[in-house]
Amino acid sequence: MFKKILIANRGEIACRVIKTAQRLGVKTVAVYSEADARARHVELADEAVCIGPAPSRASYLQADTIIAAAKKTGAQAIHPGYGFLSENEDFARRVEEEGLIFIGPKHGAIAAMGDKIASKRLAMQAGVSTIPGHNEPILTADEAVAIAQRIGYPVMIKASAGGGGKGLRVAQNDKECAEGFVSCRNEAANSFGDDRVFMEKFIEQPRHIEIQVLADAQGNTLYLWERECSIQRRHQKVIEEAPSPFISEATRKAMGEQAVALAKAVGYQSAGTVEFVVGKDQGFYFLEMNTRLQVEHPVTECITGLDLVEWMLRIAAGEPLTIQQQDLKREGWAIECRINAEDPFRNFLPSTGRLVRYQPPATDLTQGEPSLGLGVRVDTGVFEGGEIPMHYDSMIAKLIVHGKDRADAIERMREALNGFVIRGIASNIPFQAALLAHPDFQSGQFDTGFIARHWPKGFAAESVVHADPDFLVALAAFVRRKTRERAVGISGQLPGHEVGLDNKVVAITTLGEGNQLRQKVRVTEIAGRAGCARCEVDGKVYDIECHSRLLDVRLTGTVNGQAFTAQVERGTAKNPLAYRLQHLGRQVEITVLRGRHAELQALMPYKAPPDTSAFLLSPMPGLLVQLAAAVGQKVQAGERLAVIEAMKMENILFAAQDVTIAEVLAKPGESLSVDQPILRFEKK
Repeated sequence: MFKKILIANRGEIACRVIKTAQRLGVKTVAVYSEADARARHVELADEAVCIGPAPSRASYLQADTIIAAAKKTGAQAIHPGYGFLSENEDFARRVEEEGLIFIGPKHGAIAAMGDKIASKRLAMQAGVSTIPGHNEPILTADEAVAIAQRIGYPVMIKASAGGGGKGLRVAQNDKECAEGFVSCRNEAANSFGDDRVFMEKFIEQPRHIEIQVLADAQGNTLYLWERECSIQRRHQKVIEEAPSPFISEATRKAMGEQAVALAKAVGYQSAGTVEFVVGKDQGFYFLEMNTRLQVEHPVTECITGLDLVEWMLRIAAGEPLTIQQQDLKREGWAIECRINAEDPFRNFLPSTGRLVRYQPPATDLTQGEPSLGLGVRVDTGVFEGGEIPMHYDSMIAKLIVHGKDRADAIERMREALNGFVIRGIASNIPFQAALLAHPDFQSGQFDTGFIARHWPKGFAAESVVHADPDFLVALAAFVRRKTRERAVGISGQLPGHEVGLDNKVVAITTLGEGNQLRQKVRVTEIAGRAGCARCEVDGKVYDIECHSRLLDVRLTGTVNGQAFTAQVERGTAKNPLAYRLQHLGRQVEITVLRGRHAELQALMPYKAPPDTSAFLLSPMPGLLVQLAAAVGQKVQAGERLAVIEAMKMENILFAAQDVTIAEVLAKPGESLSVDQPILRFEKK
């Protein structure tokens, strides 16, 4: 085993590798950009080396600098994590040429699987099921249309070097095929420097299911079952689980054996993943092979009890696999939710800034130490008070649960999301909660079009339907009651103005645009039980018991004997008297007042938000990289106005209507905050 390794990555995955290395007694070297000087992976590692400025192209993608850091610190091997240089064959070869060991497959395997056309050809030779299509580069739009007609619509036009949803189009007819070919080829050339495009039959109602493989240098290869990755938004995975609720044991075995055949054909060594698209008839077809550790690897670790990072290190050090296929167990059900710094209520725009509060749910499973025990695991690379920079991807953490079956895992995940406190930036937790609550997800009846089909116009707060909204009203009244009980005992109160306890109150739920829901609530003590109260809302009785501290955001307790976890805060930007509650993805503002106070509050006029239609506002924090408008310029609806870069993504802002630019309020190269004005338009 190595004495010291360097981790050529950052964030969650760097911390994950460090945890396993520490358990094995291996010293670790972290690399970091100037923006990551105080990052968690830097603190966890034994040594750390700065490798350049914040942009990844000037730091985490600098192969020479990373190799130099490994040599300087005496590291014997380099673990690339995922992303950045993890699937770069040139980097893997350079590491080997410099006398170091690449903790991953050999560069030849990376090269063979990195080219989608070549990998599909190799898969066919290995006897792996492949999607019908044209596996040679297509040169013209006319040729693309002719091929599509031969294959039969719908077809998928794909860039050979594509990935992450880029260089991918689905065409239903000749017109869409011709247009899709041109745009796909241009996008591929701009994103990957490779404009080769090929075509496949589009599988309807497809599911994205992948097989985890492990292979050593002695020729032993295993498959560690499958992961279901069909819950995707814009080709990016959102929820992953193992095993799949869809495929049969026969399909599972056939997919696993084909994945092993492909790994052996390419001479694979290390952990890798063979991805398949599976049709509604359980017919499966090779999609691609990821020659690295996957983001979603923890769900496989949970159901097998194996540490995939440990095995990557052991295989790279020359050790053989000590387990055989028949020895592998599959225990329980695991689900992973990717917790991202993005605002689901603003079309999932990136959200950067300081983590004012970061309190993950209580965990029973330790990152880097998988076991067959049931519970909750959080893999993360951040901490409370730290920054989420705009230069890298949006992942805050991975929340993983392991249950005895799928229903148990879903319930554990919903409860864990309830207790995940993130403040200072937006997160996609409400969206994750809505997905888990959807009946089609719970029944396992979904495919890769699930999110686009159920939320075609985006996600809104109204999309989250709470099974019992009156519970939130009761909880707000309960928290107010306990706060006032404490205030009653404060000494020095003015005679005649002492804090009193009211059994009858009015709960006012804010519905937006000045609309409110007003409900009468009766709150009474339960004799002899501290931290308890009975709340009656519209004839429903809620006996609530909670012993959390008054200022805690996360409250845990029971309601009518059933355990609950919720988040409650006093005061919002618009209403310092309101309680902001969050439970099962639902976020509400409720103000609890005495009867007379509620009557007076009803007379308060609604203050409408200011009209900002004359301005182009930045929808997110980010870097203004391009401004395509000047003072006096007339712009038509749909034309580009500005480009903002955040979290490795370019976000283009278009004109919503015909406008004339009156004033330019920001300059290219400027760092923008949310809702910062960029342009002012002339009023009509």
